[in-house]
Amino acid sequence: MGTPCPLSIFSRSGNERVEKQSPFLPLPAAAGMAEDQQQQQQQDEKMANGGRTAEGEGEGEGGEKYSGQTAAIPGGMPGAGDRRKVALISGITGQDGSYLTEFLLGKGYEVHGLIRRSSNFNTARLDHLYVDPHNSHKARMKLHYADLSDASSLRRWVDSLLPDEVYNLAAQSHVAVSFEIPDYTADVVATGALRLLEAVRIANSASASARARPIRYYQAGSSEMFGSTPPPQSESSPFHPRSPYAAAKVAAHWYTVNYREAYGLFACNGILFNHESPRRGENFVTRKITRAVGRIRLGLQTKLFLGNLSAARDWGFAGDYVEAMWLMLQQDRPADYVVATEQSHTVEEFLQAAFGCVGLDWKDHVVIDARYFRPAEVDSLKGDSSKARRLLAWKPRVGFLQLVRMMVDHDLELAQKEKVLVDAGYIDAHQQP
Repeated sequence: MGTPCPLSIFSRSGNERVEKQSPFLPLPAAAGMAEDQQQQQQQDEKMANGGRTAEGEGEGEGGEKYSGQTAAIPGGMPGAGDRRKVALISGITGQDGSYLTEFLLGKGYEVHGLIRRSSNFNTARLDHLYVDPHNSHKARMKLHYADLSDASSLRRWVDSLLPDEVYNLAAQSHVAVSFEIPDYTADVVATGALRLLEAVRIANSASASARARPIRYYQAGSSEMFGSTPPPQSESSPFHPRSPYAAAKVAAHWYTVNYREAYGLFACNGILFNHESPRRGENFVTRKITRAVGRIRLGLQTKLFLGNLSAARDWGFAGDYVEAMWLMLQQDRPADYVVATEQSHTVEEFLQAAFGCVGLDWKDHVVIDARYFRPAEVDSLKGDSSKARRLLAWKPRVGFLQLVRMMVDHDLELAQKEKVLVDAGYIDAHQQP
């Protein structure tokens, strides 16, 4: 039995991070393991006293205790006596992981997520989904410590949970950063996928006689794999990766195809083109832009530094794309699919739309900085998702301008909260130029 995993509940106002809660999601005990059951009992007793035992963390850095609140996800509940489907998600704390968790909970799934051990809580995108584990009939999301660089942890959770579906979304997913840490990127993105595929294969073999349906596996691909291949790019387009991240994703793609062909694994590659949302990390160009728009509009920032403005991308809404992931695993046969809006826009067009939402001219605020140019640029990505539209009956619901407006509105509200702290003297308004 592994160590229980913390889930933080906190609010953000600009650079402030106020930690409100760090409850535990208890992990399922293996049958017949009396020692683990005793440890779990001790853990529950600790929780009843407001304490924490995971790796010695009982209080915040200032000695504050954590108290909590809960949320439940209605709808999609199976009937009495029906077995819930179980999904295991790596990368559950990311943008896609949080939207996929929402989607699967709405379908009545029990969702388990793998997260890395960290001194800083990184579960903000899941806070609204948290339900105290004492409400066992409502707590359908559980988190467990694991890492794609640690095969034993992946084996342990796949073997103990025996999920119906595994979604591998975890990655070092920042293209520019992959040039800085190429070894780590390759290990986690490429070999990490291989480790998880092997865990699924072994679990399927060991439990074949006891399961009506083997575990199904989804591998998160990327449009970056196409690189310099001219658009539009489809499932039959050749890969020409232009970064360590993209090359690692290509390896993960072919590992998935190989396990499907060699072992009959129901394994699908989802080649998703750029998908954004208000939950996108702030070091990705789209969120960097909308975050700056909100701050500039309220006088908290004056300049935005960017690199290549002529790069064109096929941008969609992440909340739409997770449905396509799920649909792939509901088919009779496994296959690979491109998921895209089939419309392409440059970074400059994104800037114009975002600044236009608040009545500003981007040219008055954007400065080109050579440090943000990649060693090898990807000029244009535009997906051909006709296969997914035909076989999965999938199509995007949120258009480009609607997506930009959604992100700007969110970040304008975030900037307003930040300004309250600036005006009160809690943070420095000149942290950004």
